[in-house]
Amino acid sequence: MTLRIQLISPVDGSIYAQRNCADDAAIASALGAASAAQSAWRRTPIADRAAYCSAAVAAMLAMQSDIVPELAWQMGRPVRYGAGELRGFADRARHMIAIAPHALADVEPTPIDGFRRYIRREPLGTVLVIAPWNYPYLTAVNAVIPALLAGNAVILKHAMQTLLVGERFAAAFAAAGLPAGLFQNVLLTHTQTAAVIESGQVQQVNFTGSVAGGRAIAHAAAPGFLGVGLELGGKDPAYVRADANLAHAVENLVDGSFFNSGQSCCGIERIYVQQAVYAEFIERFAALTYDYVLGNPLDEATTLGPLVKPAAAEFVRHEVQAAVAAGARTLIDPSRFAANALGSAYLAPQIVVAVDHSMSLMREENFGPVVGIMAVQDDNQALALMNDSAYGLTASIWTTDLDAAEALGQQIDTGTVFMNRCDYLDPALAWTGVKHTGHGATLSSIGYEHLTRPKSFHLRHRI
Repeated sequence: MTLRIQLISPVDGSIYAQRNCADDAAIASALGAASAAQSAWRRTPIADRAAYCSAAVAAMLAMQSDIVPELAWQMGRPVRYGAGELRGFADRARHMIAIAPHALADVEPTPIDGFRRYIRREPLGTVLVIAPWNYPYLTAVNAVIPALLAGNAVILKHAMQTLLVGERFAAAFAAAGLPAGLFQNVLLTHTQTAAVIESGQVQQVNFTGSVAGGRAIAHAAAPGFLGVGLELGGKDPAYVRADANLAHAVENLVDGSFFNSGQSCCGIERIYVQQAVYAEFIERFAALTYDYVLGNPLDEATTLGPLVKPAAAEFVRHEVQAAVAAGARTLIDPSRFAANALGSAYLAPQIVVAVDHSMSLMREENFGPVVGIMAVQDDNQALALMNDSAYGLTASIWTTDLDAAEALGQQIDTGTVFMNRCDYLDPALAWTGVKHTGHGATLSSIGYEHLTRPKSFHLRHRI
């Protein structure tokens, strides 16, 4: 029986879209078409692949007026920020297009007379991209565009909460005239996704999502020795030293904690502040937090939309309550945010102090508009607490001392170290993580290494 998916909007709980999952015949057809198309695509010059991808980016941007309110309805992003995601989508895509000729070029070692030797970067085949709902264009583009540029076919399985995003990708590539079969958007259940991975007809899986989801992907991929790229979230820390520019740190860390209602894998979830500036920091932090306007994301005045679903908001409420029961205290009065309502997806931002690492709030990913803030005595204490986590995606250091930031960064277990910024992704740098944050890398020239395989040519032409 075909499963019908209902996309429930966090805006008002209504059914925003309904679609049928693919049946077995459609899945088999998609896999077959991808393999057939890729055999010719891999021989297509990179310049031609780039032209198709550039045209798809332009086609996607042309849909902005429709995409922005769709995002609000699907996952709650305020319309005032929707265009920003598309700008980021275009920036990442264009960067990866620009560096493709160099990143995918043959690697030639020191010449030896009588031999021709080089390493060619061969495409893998078909790449299955499993994208999440929280940044549905930004996360998907990290793999989709580079995979195609590298000579692979792509099957996109987007989150059911943002299923219209997959359709937008398909429409953009169709408008660009991309040869049929090279990019396909397929709506799959978890069971069907595992079956596709185990089918032997995909050669790489790129997944962004939960740790539990990553384990399931790795388990399904293991028998076939498939390559896997896993970005599984984080519990990203910030450390504010006494010499920091406090106004700059507060402004950016409030944004890093609460943008997208805290639903960001690299959002700030815990902050450590040197004791000398702690009192002033939390006072400023709380004052700025009250500037948020919680409400309907379709309203231009709204700066904080709902979480993706009521259950997500309830989870965050429980985390805060548990911390308070263990001795923590909150700084924000939720009643000052009119839209805050129990049982709904609308949740006021919250700051929790008097916290420690015995509390789940400081150890587990909350994925909501809440942040815990602790006072620390020195760099060593901050470093120990920053590393006391099962995750390692990003960490930020707020200081005017570049040498101190670099020295601390060398000791932090993380994929990216920031100084005086946070919650940001630079497409020129590898996006990666350690520990339970996952495995592999996207973006930068290193991202291409995870979407190709090296093939060595050792040719003796003089005998």
